[in-house]
Amino acid sequence: MASKLAPYIFRTSFRSARIASRSQCRAFTATPRVTSDALQVHRDTPQNNASIPFKFTEQNNKLIDEILKRYPPQYKKAAVMPLLDLGQRQHGFCSLSVMNEVARLLEMPPMRVYEVATFYTMYNRDPVGKYHLQVCTTTPCQLGGCGSDVIVKAISEHLGIKAGQTTKDGLFTFVEVECLGACVNAPMVQINDDYYEDLTPESIVTLLKALQESTSQVDVKPGTGALTGEDKNVKSGADVGKDSGRIYDKGGVKIPSPGPMSRRKTCENVAGLTSLTSEPWSTEVFRKDL
Repeated sequence: MASKLAPYIFRTSFRSARIASRSQCRAFTATPRVTSDALQVHRDTPQNNASIPFKFTEQNNKLIDEILKRYPPQYKKAAVMPLLDLGQRQHGFCSLSVMNEVARLLEMPPMRVYEVATFYTMYNRDPVGKYHLQVCTTTPCQLGGCGSDVIVKAISEHLGIKAGQTTKDGLFTFVEVECLGACVNAPMVQINDDYYEDLTPESIVTLLKALQESTSQVDVKPGTGALTGEDKNVKSGADVGKDSGRIYDKGGVKIPSPGPMSRRKTCENVAGLTSLTSEPWSTEVFRKDL
């Protein structure tokens, strides 16, 4: 009996000694910081820290009251996304002070607000330029039209910056983004809240030059943000249907309006209608080949 138990007792005691000999301390990682870590980590800067005061304006407070009416009082924290967007539009970017103020208004733990702001890429955690250029480089834009690669190259060469950078005058911030949902009019770029589609290297440079000429360099302050709306010099997307791709004057400067730069309407075929040219079939009309 003892001979049968001996191997079991020996293995058990050896395993216990081996576990006890292991270090219980977690080793520090020696690998370099991954670029994506920046999305979850906040480090105070002179432009972004909790000591910078932020309060919503009187006009925005009225908008907040209207937004909160859409939700039951016990679920008002569901308004965190529209309030973060409103704060970003007022302040220029979604700073720590903006997030803390939203947390205070919605009576939420600040960490819950930070989680939302760091998850969605629509919230700019760092200051951006007056015009925020978001160029789609997903597959349809890579393949559609002249391709997004040449658009990215044209922007970089004209502005002298690479993706992820802001011009020294604070006028443009240029980033590459994933699909923006305008695949049929590729390649395209979103500037602030407006879409410019059917781009060519020539048309994007013309647009950038027009925006530069229409903006007084004295009024541009780096880090003031692209979404303030007060001095935005591009037309609203509501005008796209009637004058897409056309030119309008702004202070004597001719600026293309949002929409397809090819002057076509919305997503229609550039070559004209090529299908669905006959009367549609219905319950009263039968195929003649049957």
